[in-house]
Amino acid sequence: MISLRQTLTERYLNKKPTFLNMKKGKKISGGRYIKSRKKKLNEIAGQKRIVKIGEEKRKTKRTRGGNKKTFFLKAKFVNVQTKNKKEKTEIKNVLETPSNRFLAKQNILTKGTIIETNLGKVRITNRPTQEGVVNGILIE
Repeated sequence: MISLRQTLTERYLNKKPTFLNMKKGKKISGGRYIKSRKKKLNEIAGQKRIVKIGEEKRKTKRTRGGNKKTFFLKAKFVNVQTKNKKEKTEIKNVLETPSNRFLAKQNILTKGTIIETNLGKVRITNRPTQEGVVNGILIE
């Protein structure tokens, strides 16, 4: 008579490991993993926007609810907040971008970018790709 232990041992020795039997997109039982649904129109990512230095160029996009969002494609001026006043000055060059050093080489403006102006070094405090204006504060 064969013992229960012996039958279980034979069963596991003859069987391949489960990770070899698994296929991509399948459960261990053989059932399929099904994506719940497609992305809705408002969940789909739009085209990436890049703001560079140059003659000002804006674009307006219709957003949810029929509203409009204006954003920059190229920017030439920045609104600088000094100690007691605001001043509009021309952007000369991008010095550094803390989020990604490769963006500075391509003169791309993002939030936190340090730029060179007539007044000195300025850090951008807003998101030009979202707002259609470039604001910054003077760094000393």
